[in-house]
Amino acid sequence: MNKSPRLIEWLPRLAEANVLCVGDVMLDRFVYGAVERISPEAPIPVLRITRQDVTVGGAGNVARNLSALETSVRLFGAVGDDAAGAEVRVVLEDDAAITLALLTEASRPTTVKTRYIAGVQQLLRTDDEDLSAMPPALLDQLSDELSKEIASGAYGALVLSDYGKGILSEDVIAGAIAAAKAADVPVIIDPKGADYGRYRGASVLTPNRRELAEATRLPVDTDADVETAARALLENCGVSAVIATRGAQGMAVVTADDCAHLPALAREVFDVSGAGDTVVATLAAGLASGLALTDAAQLANVAAGIVVAKVGTAIVRPDELGDALGGTPGPGSKFLKRHDLMDRIAMWRARGLSVGFTNGCFDLVHPGHVSLIEQASVACDRLIVALNDDASVARLKGAGRPVQPEHARGQVIASLSGVDAVVLFAEDTPRELIEQVRPDVLVKGADYAADDVVGGDFVSGYGGRVVLANLVDGFSTTNTISRISD
Repeated sequence: MNKSPRLIEWLPRLAEANVLCVGDVMLDRFVYGAVERISPEAPIPVLRITRQDVTVGGAGNVARNLSALETSVRLFGAVGDDAAGAEVRVVLEDDAAITLALLTEASRPTTVKTRYIAGVQQLLRTDDEDLSAMPPALLDQLSDELSKEIASGAYGALVLSDYGKGILSEDVIAGAIAAAKAADVPVIIDPKGADYGRYRGASVLTPNRRELAEATRLPVDTDADVETAARALLENCGVSAVIATRGAQGMAVVTADDCAHLPALAREVFDVSGAGDTVVATLAAGLASGLALTDAAQLANVAAGIVVAKVGTAIVRPDELGDALGGTPGPGSKFLKRHDLMDRIAMWRARGLSVGFTNGCFDLVHPGHVSLIEQASVACDRLIVALNDDASVARLKGAGRPVQPEHARGQVIASLSGVDAVVLFAEDTPRELIEQVRPDVLVKGADYAADDVVGGDFVSGYGGRVVLANLVDGFSTTNTISRISD
């Protein structure tokens, strides 16, 4: 797409914003595997499970998307007093940008959605949930706490993420919108159902094309149709703006005075799970940081184009937005925390790319290191370089090491063209990280025997390759440091 310097320059401001989010929180499970045969019991595929991932969906995914944009978020909602609810809390509590205000309701289980995926194709989804009404006492407590938080003046936007699971009753919605209006806080609603009158007074509604058709009972096939349907919502539901997401047709931003049609930006679409959450989160972060509505919608449109190219309930990060807006990716966009690395790997694998892995201290980078990385890069589509952190280098190499601190070493390695991601590990060996990454190719220098490569047995066990790279004679960090000392 064309460069958008204004939006690129605005990205750091997302980290200064604060957003309130309230809605239905659920647990998302992803069961991945391969289909190699049809069941003899019925004409259905047999999924051989290779791995399972767990994350949070609904309002929880909106919160994760806000956090990924480095925007602070306080999340209101409820989970059951069960194992799934505990898993939700563990996932969210691990994120420093998210502050939890989750209530526990013992009478209802936590909603769990499980998706079964072969390659990049979703085969089946199961929903384990209870759609009975939430207890009035719980809703009253949530509404009171939410209104006080809105009135504090600490937030630049309020998101209501309605998945129809019961937490956003008409009274909770009305109370939240009234409190937000009094505090001059914009309200962004991801709607559910056909009666949008319950959202009266909201700043922005974000229905998708199907939801817009159901809510208005109008056609939504063309740009003109979508604009007409959106204006019907503006008039009948008393909202200030409608942003209709239209899949391959992009996004329409409709207000009383204007209508802008934003083209779809995704080059590849693998999974639309949670794409609406990404749009709502990015829109809220943009508005909370001071962007005008159309600019915030443009940023959300870019984020949607990125997230649908990933598999699973995915998130989008500022470096990805910057790249998509025409920025030049620098070493910093490759130097990743471990959970960010796993998101990047999921995106690579969704595109059918092989993942390689090598590791080392890389204290003073020399031609031997460069040769190793070049050979590793040739052996795979995307290469991860794992660096020992400073403490583990000191344990392995002794006093005075490392010469260069971990951040400096990471920046140098990330600057090499053959490297796609750099990550630190604190253990004496990278085995735990290798088991988490499950690389297709594990690369180490030929001074190791194949049987001695840490994690080699694990990688070979699931069909991966262990590659021994040729060494460049005459180069050693330890010897170089010794000569300098002498």
